[in-house]
Parts: sequence; structure tokens; C-alpha cells
Amino acid sequence: MKYMGDKSYWDQKFKQRGNKPLGPDPMLVDHLHLLKRGRLLDLACGDGRNSLYLDEKGFEVTGLDFSDQALKRLESFSNGIMTYQRDLTLASALDGLGIYDTIVINHYRLPSDLINKLPDLLSSQGTLFVSGFSDKHTPDGKITVEDLLRIEDFKGLEGRMSLMKTLETKDARGDFITYIFVLND
Repeated sequence: MKYMGDKSYWDQKFKQRGNKPLGPDPMLVDHLHLLKRGRLLDLACGDGRNSLYLDEKGFEVTGLDFSDQALKRLESFSNGIMTYQRDLTLASALDGLGIYDTIVINHYRLPSDLINKLPDLLSSQGTLFVSGFSDKHTPDGKITVEDLLRIEDFKGLEGRMSLMKTLETKDARGDFITYIFVLND
């Protein structure tokens, strides 16, 4: 699945960005208190808008993205955030990453086979924060129907994780949804 463009699109986009990263996602900032403290995996982290914020808030952050340009930028902004370059469309993308207390996925629709592996990467009572364009968003030239998050995407988590919170928002960019799950012990 390609999300809002392929690797070359994102590499070029990150190459052209200014000297500062974007600020963190407001939904993440507003719901930081719901995330389990400790080791955090930021999937599809881009150039680190959320990774940098979470690092400042005391999380031990690991960022993963497929764009080498994004990861180079993140590394230039950070003081030691560990990064991995991996393609999240591959079944092996999450292999060997270890265990985390929280996983964040912001503005990326992870394939269901990888969503189903997420509980295996979480510690006891670990949290999963997923936010992006909702299925209420009207697809356009940039955001396609394949990019839209749906609750059905998380069916494979049933029995392993509980949905703690669902938040819907709308702004000038469109309709958004945030899901926050906790691992069942």
C-alpha cells in the first residue's frame, strides 16, 4: 500500500522542507497522559514531528520510516533517537524491533497483517495510539480511500487489545480519527 505517495515522493518532500520540523500532532499532545511511559516506537515517523516531542517528554523513542531523507532530518534534529529505515508495506517490517511500552502511528494506515503483529511488540498494559484521516474524509488528489482509517482495520486486535478511546475531529484539512488501545494482560 502506498500512503499519499511513494518513497521518491516523500524523499523529495523531506529534502525540500525547511530547517525546523513540524510541531507534534495536537491529538497526541492532548492525550499524552493516556500513553504508557517508557520505550516508544513511532511508526511512519517521517522527520520526527512526534518523535522529537515525545523524546522531550521523557519517552525513549525509536523512529521507523521508509524515507532515508526523513530519517536523516530526524537524526539532525535529535539527540540520539534511534531510527530504522523499513518499508511498512513488507510483512517483515516489524521483525526484530523488540518490546515497547507505547506504539504511535500518525497519518499512516498500516496494513492489517502488521496491525495484527502490534500486540506482540507491546509490554504489559502497553498502549497503541493511531491517528489519521477518517473514513468520513472525502478523498481527493492527495488522500485516497486507501489512506482512510476505519475501525475494521483493527479487527485482528480483538481479544488482545481493548479500545480505550475514540476521538473524531475536523479541521480545514479534513476529517480525522484517533484510536487509543491498551494491551489486555
